Amino acid sequence: MSRPPITGATRLAGVMGWPVAHSLSPRMHNAAFAALGLDWVYVPFPVRPERLADAVRGLVALGFAGCNATVPHKAALVPLMDELTPIAAATGSVNTIVIRPDGSLLGDSTDGHGFLMDLWAHGVEIGKPANRQGDDHAAAVGPGHRALVIGAGGAARAVVYALAEAGVRVAVVNRTVAHAEALCRLVAAALPKAELSAHPFPEALPRLAADADLIVNTTSLGLHGDADPLPWDPAVPLRPGQVVYDLIYHVRTPFLRLAAAAGAHAIDGLGMLVYQGARSAALWTGHDEAELAHWMEKELTHNDERLR
Repeated sequence: MSRPPITGATRLAGVMGWPVAHSLSPRMHNAAFAALGLDWVYVPFPVRPERLADAVRGLVALGFAGCNATVPHKAALVPLMDELTPIAAATGSVNTIVIRPDGSLLGDSTDGHGFLMDLWAHGVEIGKPANRQGDDHAAAVGPGHRALVIGAGGAARAVVYALAEAGVRVAVVNRTVAHAEALCRLVAAALPKAELSAHPFPEALPRLAADADLIVNTTSLGLHGDADPLPWDPAVPLRPGQVVYDLIYHVRTPFLRLAAAAGAHAIDGLGMLVYQGARSAALWTGHDEAELAHWMEKELTHNDERLR
């Protein structure tokens, strides 16, 4: 698939990070733009943390329509925005900048949306309107159910917020319990009715794992395969019927292999990457999010099974 020639009318978007060369976002966005015949280009920008404010001002000056952000910029972007969406304000994180025609900046976080959309795509009906009756293939994780989230960093914020907003009881485990407690307070301030709790890792795993319908690893443990320690205690059993989700997508992590061997529904984070990106692109272009996601996923999975 070829894209239209780049001209003065070509719309611009991109991703800022430090580093950013590893990002799959340019690949999947440009593939979707080309497949849909959109005159858009998406480029990566390695931006040092101390130059972030300059980079944001440059986006406006150069006429960009929007930009994504990855590590380590998501929290630092918050005070640079003119307006924040409720989820961006509640989580203190921005991964999507929408540049309005007047040059003002809207900061959004599409990570939680991408997480939920990928769960839906795998038949896990969490936070989805109850309009699909008789679906025997859908895993039941919703209001009143329990989720166990491993880690309390930036990625955990969007996941915990999305789960809590859907009415799921969320337990956060982290080696530094104070960080898990801070995350719970952050989300509870925006969602007062949320049922959240913080616990030490790995001591609390035996008690929490048995009742968890959904277990989510938000840490980077597993990114280097077997060279990394497990974000889990192997002595704590996983079981059939549980949904085990790992935000890592570059490799089939040891944690997901452990879950699959136990008969759990094991899901990697590639779909979350796709759906959060499709949501961002839809905000910029006004194009259909599902179509964008279709072409993004096709690009990332075509002849590249290592990502799965």
